Amino acid sequence: MKDDNIRAALFMMAGTGAYTINDVFLRLLGAELPMFQILVLRGVIVTAFFAALLWRVRAELGNLTKRDHVLVAIRSASEAAAAYFFLLALFNMPIANLTAILQVIPLSVALAAYLVLGEPLGWRRMSAILIGFCGVLLIVRPGAESFNIYAISALMSVAMITIRDLTTRMLGRSMPSVFVACSAALGVTLFGVAGSVTETWAMPTVWGLFWLAGATGFIILGYIFVILAMRTGELTFAAPFRYAALLFALVAGWLVFDEWPDALTFLGSGVIVATGIYTLYRERQMRLAVATASIIPTPVDKPGDSPYTPRT
Repeated sequence: MKDDNIRAALFMMAGTGAYTINDVFLRLLGAELPMFQILVLRGVIVTAFFAALLWRVRAELGNLTKRDHVLVAIRSASEAAAAYFFLLALFNMPIANLTAILQVIPLSVALAAYLVLGEPLGWRRMSAILIGFCGVLLIVRPGAESFNIYAISALMSVAMITIRDLTTRMLGRSMPSVFVACSAALGVTLFGVAGSVTETWAMPTVWGLFWLAGATGFIILGYIFVILAMRTGELTFAAPFRYAALLFALVAGWLVFDEWPDALTFLGSGVIVATGIYTLYRERQMRLAVATASIIPTPVDKPGDSPYTPRT
């Protein structure tokens, strides 16, 4: 199991690194092509890739319920909106700042799951979530000159991804993950097609084609590596290594775009990472406690008492 966890951690870092490289290629491509055209061109290739994988598990689609299809539609719509807000921010703000803001997503998902799904959330994790949001404020700094429509766009991307991930939690266990990925890719592509009628398409240069190929290839690699991470070892062990994306973004921003965050951005990033890791740690402790309680009977004091009440 130890070796599996190490491999899972390496896969998670490789996946986050691949996603960051995809972001770099997208930003370079954004200097040549309109945003919606990028969504269409990349989306067609990514959708075709996932559709080929989906064909292999098509027999499993017969078990899906109407509720599953509705949830997938909602998830795909939120994915498309998230892609729009993300690209709007990516093309206009430092990549490390944007990546740092996105690291608050596990905290926002935990809070949304508590508010919408009634999942348990103790005062320790709640405090960590609130502190993590304070870290975001250190990065976007409302009222400062750096706070603009693009910072708001980054926050909107967080909100849309939170809806996407919350919807994912509500999907049935019989739902093939490749169907979810293919539906999301198709949703983003169709959104790009609709938006592209407002743009004038441009012919990409040779470098533009290279950026497009790189963005497409690395987003597929990111998906594959993250799936491998989730299937190889314990997710609660591998999940904290997703914060390696910040390191990749710092290096990429410095080498490619000559960007370097200021002290407050570093401080806010540290707060987000620390609270995120602590939240994952508390979640793992709670699950271990629940598993232990299910194996070792605990006396019940009186009728109606639960033998174990998770505390976080």
